[in-house]
Amino acid sequence: MLILCTNDDGSLASGLRVLKKAASPLGEVRVVAPDREQSATSHSLTLHYPLRAREASAGEFIVDGTPTDCVILAVNTLLQRRPDVVLCGVNHGANLGDDVLYSGTVAAAMEATVIGIPAIAISYTGDSLEEIERWGPLLTRFLRRVLENRRFPESTLLNVNLPPIAPEGVHGIRVTTLGRRVYSDSLTRAVDPSGREYFWLGGGVSKWSGSADSDFRCIEEGYISVTPLHLDLTNYSLLEEIRGWNLAL
Repeated sequence: MLILCTNDDGSLASGLRVLKKAASPLGEVRVVAPDREQSATSHSLTLHYPLRAREASAGEFIVDGTPTDCVILAVNTLLQRRPDVVLCGVNHGANLGDDVLYSGTVAAAMEATVIGIPAIAISYTGDSLEEIERWGPLLTRFLRRVLENRRFPESTLLNVNLPPIAPEGVHGIRVTTLGRRVYSDSLTRAVDPSGREYFWLGGGVSKWSGSADSDFRCIEEGYISVTPLHLDLTNYSLLEEIRGWNLAL
């Protein structure tokens, strides 16, 4: 089995090292990752300047582009053959609820899914990045269970979040839905030393909502969250209603 590992935290990120080590017992691992942090780049592509890739070591490439770029280059030119699975992460921070719309890590898994390759995005929801190292053995067992399943769903990726506790304290695994998060006070407006106004996005306070089986509740209760994400964003329950609108021009 050929396994491609990538991320959005950059080629030097500790989470990527942990993921590579965890996947190594399961097959032949190759790494194609961004040369710098690409968090919140979502599914962006580099279209307006050339991409460059260099081989940092045997089987490991660094790309000066987005996580999506990394998957495209890996599949189409950098790897000698098409990978059997794409693993993304371990992301430094949660990818819960609406986060999946912005995450470069999830987007890399989504690009693999678009291409037709099974993909898993993995994120650690804690703040202490040093703790990610402890998750290696558990990740190996988890990935083996998933990859042994020959019925990996089409057009679907798995979004996995690890709770911010010690691996030995995990209560189990739950299959979850996406929660919702609303931010407030996340825009800062200020003036720089030159007197020019600027805006800074990020931070603020967030409020979660969701059903009993939502991903953030699962994490709060000490479980690993596994959310299947489908590429088809169509709201089928509204098709007939909207067809009934008077939209004729």
